[in-house]
Amino acid sequence: MPVGISQPQNLRAPPNERLQPFGVRVSLPVGDPMRKLLGPQWHRLHWYATPDERDAAITEMSRRHEYSRATDVPSLVFEKVEKLAESRGL
Repeated sequence: MPVGISQPQNLRAPPNERLQPFGVRVSLPVGDPMRKLLGPQWHRLHWYATPDERDAAITEMSRRHEYSRATDVPSLVFEKVEKLAESRGL
């Protein structure tokens, strides 16, 4: 018998039951000073149900923030990734 979540209100987000095979891998470019703090292998994965959702998220994540200074340049690398087994129903 599966064990349920005893305090679901304490979850950061409700559990997602739908497949999310399309992702974005966010990492730091080579030479970025933050790599010294976070490590050269640091990355973060974000998953989405459709390629359109993923592409919209990349556009939003990579845009210039309205509160940025004129000389600020975003220094993140966005890479499309995919869970092939989920996306192809294998």
